[in-house]
Amino acid sequence: MPTEYPKTDHRSAWNMGRLIGPKPPLKPRHIWATRTRLQHDHRVRDLAMFNLAIDSKLRGCDLVRLRVSDVVLGGTVRLRTSIIQQKTGRPVPFELTDPTRDALTAWLRRRPTADPGWLFPSRSRKGDHVTTRQYGRLLDDWVALIGLDPALYGTHSLRRTKVALIYKRTGNLRACQLLLGHSKLDSTVRYLGIEVDDALILSEQTDI
Repeated sequence: MPTEYPKTDHRSAWNMGRLIGPKPPLKPRHIWATRTRLQHDHRVRDLAMFNLAIDSKLRGCDLVRLRVSDVVLGGTVRLRTSIIQQKTGRPVPFELTDPTRDALTAWLRRRPTADPGWLFPSRSRKGDHVTTRQYGRLLDDWVALIGLDPALYGTHSLRRTKVALIYKRTGNLRACQLLLGHSKLDSTVRYLGIEVDDALILSEQTDI
């Protein structure tokens, strides 16, 4: 009798064809190119979300759950604000630059009002907010608009972007740690892909 071999499972792995690992931050020219395209296409919500993602440095799960009250005070978009992170339960502060405040102001004029206060309400699920999955799809679309490969970038690319520039310009790891809301400095080191020896040297040189 012929030998019987176990059947092979031909289902594809979940990560087949995907690049796994840390996603790179956007470069300044990518940021300006994306803003220009979104403005040109009159994508008011997407421009507000993109700019806020860069400024806030929030994880996707925190960004999509922002409420209007988190960024607006007395009818005006705040200069600075702070939220409690879902993952760590720790507060994280962030600034709102002029381009972001302008984009948010424009979005708030158009944002549907019949919802419980989500800054970015869902268009398909009444009373809910945009999901992290949808945020990821939007990010894919944004980077594709300027000719980048969506497979190379992810929502953490936006979270990393501003902090990577701050670190490059100042070498101040402690500032990056606070802006990312990390409880440990080595988490920031790993997140930014910094060599440990270099990180310790910079940390020693940083007065707090």
